[in-house]
Amino acid sequence: MRRSDKYRFYVLLAVLVVLQFSARGWLGGERVAPDFLLLALLIYTIRARPGPSAGTGFLVGLVRDALTPASFGAGALAHTLVGFLSSWSKAVFFAENLFVNGCLFFAGTWCRNLAVALASGKLMSGMLGWELLVWSPLQSLTTAVAGMLVLWFFGRHVAIRLGDA
Repeated sequence: MRRSDKYRFYVLLAVLVVLQFSARGWLGGERVAPDFLLLALLIYTIRARPGPSAGTGFLVGLVRDALTPASFGAGALAHTLVGFLSSWSKAVFFAENLFVNGCLFFAGTWCRNLAVALASGKLMSGMLGWELLVWSPLQSLTTAVAGMLVLWFFGRHVAIRLGDA
């Protein structure tokens, strides 16, 4: 791995964070648009060990919770779980395959939405099934497609490999 690849990786993550707060509104509603902040976390977890991934997930969750104070803590818990589990799962699955990474992005987004819904008390409302069976798969699909495009265009430039952790 070249020394400049390390910086390209962090620049890519920063661009995804900027896209979360600038371009996401133009890509559809809040329920359907890709979640670039979660995508940055999941791309980070491809390269990192489970401990740092969980810590990064906690920080990302705190940022998300600061934007939605009605369910403060739910996002931090959900992102911590998704960060840890996605990093751990790279040992089980072949993480260099684009399709497998797309499935990881889909599952990570859906599991995050499930954890946020359960932790924020949406279990009592009648909208939980609608949220998890309609809106969450749509957002998971758009996030997975965006993630696969990012890895397809920039994957070789940022040296995302299984052994780089």
